[in-house]
Amino acid sequence: MAEQTKELKLPNHIAIILDGNGRWAKAKGMPRSYGHIVGCDNLEKMCDIMADMGIRYLTVYAFSTENWKRSADEIKVLMDLFRKYLKRCERKAERNHMRVKIIGDTSALEPDIQESIRELEGMSAGYDRMFFQIALNYGGRDEIERAVTRLADDVRAGKIPEGRIRGDVFEQYLDTAGIPDPDLLIRTSGEMRLSNFLLWQLAYTEFYFTDTAWPDFHKPDLMKAIEKYNSRDRRYGNAK
Repeated sequence: MAEQTKELKLPNHIAIILDGNGRWAKAKGMPRSYGHIVGCDNLEKMCDIMADMGIRYLTVYAFSTENWKRSADEIKVLMDLFRKYLKRCERKAERNHMRVKIIGDTSALEPDIQESIRELEGMSAGYDRMFFQIALNYGGRDEIERAVTRLADDVRAGKIPEGRIRGDVFEQYLDTAGIPDPDLLIRTSGEMRLSNFLLWQLAYTEFYFTDTAWPDFHKPDLMKAIEKYNSRDRRYGNAK
């Protein structure tokens, strides 16, 4: 497998919609919360694998702005899981020299989760082997709305000249400012839609959809996605 990896051109930035945890658990006669726990464990393993492979950027969709519509019990399980994962992620960041950034509107999260986010981002700020973005209370439309609001405020304040705003200026107001656009998007569990994820950033990204649920998505599945990515004729480079 190592020789095969060397022959393939690795995407610089992979984005993943981590889908299917609840359905995977239900199919096994387990509560949805079990699927989220196993999915979280799998994310840690995949971070290690991608770091060892040399993939520089990884962005994952962990909790969307629409996920608040789920049951109160499931949301509580997810928030408790995020609390534990953010603490464990500090060790993962140190091991992989991985800079971690949370994208999304974190102001809606509980104060202790916001504090854990600040601690994780602060302790990992100096690392540069891998860049790991976790989309938490994130929605692509919400991100664009927040970016436009901040940009309009700066125009009114005279910080940005009036007139047409170039794309490279607008991008600096997105949650992903300074991060290259994804080369490859992977969505697990058979769904074939973006679900409000990185709407601006995915303009020229290659998409890969698989029926495999996220808890069952392992290195061989990742290699299939990368092989498919290599088979496509990419005429457009990253805009950044």
